[in-house]
Amino acid sequence: MGSEIVINANPFETRVALLENRHVAEISVDRAKDRGITGNIYKGRVVRVLPGMQAAFVDVDQDRAAFLHVSDIVLDMSEYAEMIGGNDQDNDGNGVELITASGHAIEDLLKEGQEILVQVTKEPIGTKGARVTAYVTLPGRLLVLMPTLVKVGVSRRIQDSEERERLRKIVQSLQPKGVGFIVRTAAEGAPEEAIKQDMDFLVKLWGSLKKRKPRARAPSLLYAELDLIYRVLRDLSSSDISAIHIDSKDEYKKLLDFTKKFMPQLRNTVRLHEENEPIFDHFGVELELNRALGRKIWLKSGGYIVIDQTEALTAIDVNTGRFVGKKNLEETIVKTNLEAVQEVVYQLRLRNIGGLIIIDFIDMERFANRKRVFSVFEEALKKDRTKTTILQISELGLVEMTRKRIRDNLSSVMTEPCPYCEGKGTIKSMRTIVYEIFRQVRREAPILEGKRVVIVAHPKLADLLYEEESDYLEKLEKQIKKKIVVKTEYNMHQEQYQIMGL
Repeated sequence: MGSEIVINANPFETRVALLENRHVAEISVDRAKDRGITGNIYKGRVVRVLPGMQAAFVDVDQDRAAFLHVSDIVLDMSEYAEMIGGNDQDNDGNGVELITASGHAIEDLLKEGQEILVQVTKEPIGTKGARVTAYVTLPGRLLVLMPTLVKVGVSRRIQDSEERERLRKIVQSLQPKGVGFIVRTAAEGAPEEAIKQDMDFLVKLWGSLKKRKPRARAPSLLYAELDLIYRVLRDLSSSDISAIHIDSKDEYKKLLDFTKKFMPQLRNTVRLHEENEPIFDHFGVELELNRALGRKIWLKSGGYIVIDQTEALTAIDVNTGRFVGKKNLEETIVKTNLEAVQEVVYQLRLRNIGGLIIIDFIDMERFANRKRVFSVFEEALKKDRTKTTILQISELGLVEMTRKRIRDNLSSVMTEPCPYCEGKGTIKSMRTIVYEIFRQVRREAPILEGKRVVIVAHPKLADLLYEEESDYLEKLEKQIKKKIVVKTEYNMHQEQYQIMGL
């Protein structure tokens, strides 16, 4: 069975799930009020140049300035010839030479206040602004247009050498001067006419962007990436999709028009979900979505994995849990690790975890077993469309890997830090707070006006003060020679309290 796409579309939120063999593989969430900006093209303005980091911050009309590294700068000689030096003719003689910033210092390439065309490659994450590049690309259904790189590439997922050569020759024969293309996986088996249509569309789109650029103010948005539904369809190989289920009549009609125009082979796979049961419940997605927000995930054997995410990295710990095995400890450990491998890869895709990832497998004594677990891990990662880099499993059972991070992970989109612990995972104990109150009362009593000291605190703190700590409360009254009154406030944080004179 091929892949299925399940779409839950609402005016306020769109959720798209990718099912592989009826199992949820990936979930994407797009909310109207905080829609992502990856892929958007902006006319930006340089607000700060940092020679020490060889980077610049660019205003792209967002809350935080975007980060641009010198390696992501490409300059048009016709615009910057005086700044860098050189001629205005490229090797093909078409009047524009595009050069990279390689070998140049960023302070020689960019100045504060300078306008520059950039594209977002990574969403703002945490306290960091978006990551942008001057290597603009425009993705289509079959091709990706590269206005700054005059070359033709073919997706590595197309493995047949004859097909790769056929596609390369078609694109090279149609390729306009001054631009390059990447042939996408979806182009495998596509006729020349379809490739030409996609190319013409992208070239016209780029032409319209170039015309709008001089007239647009900086900073401003020149091109917005497709909505989530159409982006998912564009990025998946159509040959893998057996059905597209959607629960919105309006979006269903739009989807039919979209597939008819751009993906006719998928038009008959679009199905409107009209049952009373919510579409995500019907396909079991809602259950997996809730499971993806948990910290501990149980394995079928009785073992479990724990996922802890921080801004810097994600740590995944594997434990045997209730699984005791049948023969010996080493066999039990290997079975748990092998089962954990599949779950780890599944969770990486489901939660869209990116950046640096450390996986702590249970220690295995035999090298052959470590190698076996690593091989299974490598094989499982081949299903992941996101680029990953993985290092060999260490003697301590640790695997270090990176997974390309383009947008916020599922947890960042759907959760927020606990208002009590502020993301730490713990808060001060009640007794700790009570003793803090005692010290604060002794410190402030001499300077407080009135004959009484009033403590305003959470009801649980008040109970502890009046019950288990009542003896010391009486002693404290004698020490400060003032009456202590405790008042409760249900809306107060458990760690908060207020001391005043009355």
